[in-house]
Amino acid sequence: MKKYIYIIAGIMITALVVFKLASNKNKSEDRIYHYDKEAPIEVETITVKSSGLTTETAYAGTFEANKEVKVTADIQGKINEMLVDLGSEVKKGQALIQLDNALLKLQLQAAEVSVKGLENDVNRYTILAEADAIQGVQLEKATLGLQAAKIQRATLLEQISKTTIKAPFDGVVTMKMTETGAFAAPGVPLLQLTEIQQLRFTIFVAENDINLFKVSDTYPIVPDNNKEQILQGKIIAVGSQANPAGSFPVQFLVKNTDDNQLKSGMFGKVQLQQNSTSKGLYIPVALIQGGEENASVYVVKKQQSSIAKK
Repeated sequence: MKKYIYIIAGIMITALVVFKLASNKNKSEDRIYHYDKEAPIEVETITVKSSGLTTETAYAGTFEANKEVKVTADIQGKINEMLVDLGSEVKKGQALIQLDNALLKLQLQAAEVSVKGLENDVNRYTILAEADAIQGVQLEKATLGLQAAKIQRATLLEQISKTTIKAPFDGVVTMKMTETGAFAAPGVPLLQLTEIQQLRFTIFVAENDINLFKVSDTYPIVPDNNKEQILQGKIIAVGSQANPAGSFPVQFLVKNTDDNQLKSGMFGKVQLQQNSTSKGLYIPVALIQGGEENASVYVVKKQQSSIAKK
């Protein structure tokens, strides 16, 4: 009896395995695409018309700062205060560094006293000279002394004004070479100021394309970091001498974005479109089948498709 139970159980297991394999085969066949030669195929067509050919050429280039300068002091002195830091955005004429000017201010006070005293002398000598009470040479010496004192006062005022180092243009502090307490001297860089509100964009073009670019013309420029944004670049210079590679530099002036996204050293492209004067039948390259030696296209004619050799 037990023997029959084992046989029946084996048959049932075998039947179950066969059923499972058959089910998996059906599912696999359902997933396989079976090409039906008789079924219609949907295609997209275009109507070819005579038109001019428009070509678009991109010239790669680099953005760079329009202005960049190392800020130095005109006179020597101890740095009392750094009014900006690395990355600070500044406006033209804004104070950047304050040098010690206490001694100059004391000298200015002395010069003011001297000017005041000489002005009084000139006034007195003028009255006396008109009354012939003194020689005219005394009035002349007092007048010359007053002029010299005024020059000395003006010199001190100019020196004091130079103890406040100001920004020569709008820009960003891109380098900081000193700190409060250091000693500033003429010709020694203290800060680097870079203008980024406007940038220069430079490309290099072959001699056959140099005539496509004219000074003062405007061209669209697309930065690589934001290909959806199109900037307008005005040509400010076209090179008159080629580089060792035989290319000529063309330089554009570009206004930066409102949030100054473009930085010096970034890359972009000048988009240049050219329209052909001659008309013809033009189709997209993607429609051409086969290679260059056996190129062909599908042509719809009387609701039937056929292949026409190029």
